Amino acid sequence: MRDRFEGRRSPAGAVMALAGAMAVMAVTASPASANFSACVTNLRDAAAKAGISRAVVSRALDISAPDEKVLRLSKVQPEFKTPIWDYLGFLVDDQRVADGQAMMRRYDSVLRAAERQFGVDRHVIAAVWGVETDFGREAGDSFLPHALATLVCEGGRRRDFWRGELIAALKLVDRGDLELNKLYGSWAGAFGQTQFIPSTYQRLAVDFDGDGRRDLVSSVPDALGSTANYLKRAGWRTGEPWMIEVKVPAGYSGPTGRRNRAAIADWSRRGVTRADGRPLTGGGEAGLLLPAGGRGPGFLVFRNFDAIYSYNQAESYALAISHLADRLAGYPPLRTPWPTDDPGLTRAQRLHLQKLLLAKGYAIGDADGKIGPVTRDAIMDVERQLGMQQTGRAGTKVYRALGGR
Repeated sequence: MRDRFEGRRSPAGAVMALAGAMAVMAVTASPASANFSACVTNLRDAAAKAGISRAVVSRALDISAPDEKVLRLSKVQPEFKTPIWDYLGFLVDDQRVADGQAMMRRYDSVLRAAERQFGVDRHVIAAVWGVETDFGREAGDSFLPHALATLVCEGGRRRDFWRGELIAALKLVDRGDLELNKLYGSWAGAFGQTQFIPSTYQRLAVDFDGDGRRDLVSSVPDALGSTANYLKRAGWRTGEPWMIEVKVPAGYSGPTGRRNRAAIADWSRRGVTRADGRPLTGGGEAGLLLPAGGRGPGFLVFRNFDAIYSYNQAESYALAISHLADRLAGYPPLRTPWPTDDPGLTRAQRLHLQKLLLAKGYAIGDADGKIGPVTRDAIMDVERQLGMQQTGRAGTKVYRALGGR
């Protein structure tokens, strides 16, 4: 589903707007187009100087105007902050756990081989795959050369970064790892089964299926092996834990933070226990995360958590990977409930929520379970009619008010 905004004008207003737009185009369109074309020409020259064949460069950079979708997405400001219980509810639901366990059975020999060679727990490898692309189902639909050229020629302070990623992507094609028509991914350049950016792909991708090519788009073995290699290079320690769910004593005011590490014995002395109430045991040092405060779930996170964190540099992301890995290994859902009376929805519930909104007459596009600005506007209208606080959030309260279970 794509959320759409459609403005309305009177016929006279539309004519005046069209006349104004034509006048502006007459003054500005040609220089802007010329500037973009000149920038793309410079990119073609830079790619050729980097040793990429002219044939690859010509086909990849056959672009005469910026990719408007990329421009729009690159300028979106994060106006809607996702509560941690929504974030984990969406990324680690029963459906993803079941799908992940099925995929782990299907690729058992590959995952075990990656675990042996790189020392990274196979459940974590599979969890990265699941969170990044839903096990290959949602890898992105932006053509990378055009997306990256747009970011270089129309972007701001990170132009040099985008230029480097563009050259790296074309080198992957030129050296034979990938065909050009496989360079589809996110608007920001990440692509493949586990979403590597091109420069990371160049450095860390491995040919794990032995066919002489590193294809992280079509080869699941290459993608899983490369993810294991990435985590190993990021500091993964074989056989060590990544996260333990814990409880802190009421009124806890001691140290917190991923980098504020202490020995397990120290955390035990501070009154921290496992989530099931058992005392803490074991060695190593860990930091304490309380993403929803002392009344919610707590987590002791180890150096392997830092390796996971490096993949996307967000603690909520690393928590999602870590928790999904635990669930794939057979551990239960979080034992401590989130401190809210309005929990987040699973993907199935989000999809059902949209169908309920459509049944109420809200024009939100096709139901796909992805909550964008138009769906949030519809939710706010429902909240207004029901006398609820208007948040636009896809939570349990509004879902049940609409008839969801």
